[in-house]
Amino acid sequence: MGPGHSWNRHRSKKEEEEEEEEGEDPVDAMIARTGCTAQHWALQECMAEQRDWRRCQPHVQAFRDCMARQQRPRPQDPEQPQRSPPGH
Repeated sequence: MGPGHSWNRHRSKKEEEEEEEEGEDPVDAMIARTGCTAQHWALQECMAEQRDWRRCQPHVQAFRDCMARQQRPRPQDPEQPQRSPPGH
């Protein structure tokens, strides 16, 4: 392989750490955008400790409720006209 190929060389510890920081888990990123990170981590901790989702139902419900709040449709921009449902 020529000198331009980097996949054969060993990476330094610093390069590996930088790559880990850049490579955020897509699920964690999605949850962070919802604002439900605290509920997610509380559920994860409960699951790690209890190893039984049935014992973590309060955490499951809190996370579910938070996610449901985030998925509700937002009010439309006041500058945009409201559409009437078909047939009205």
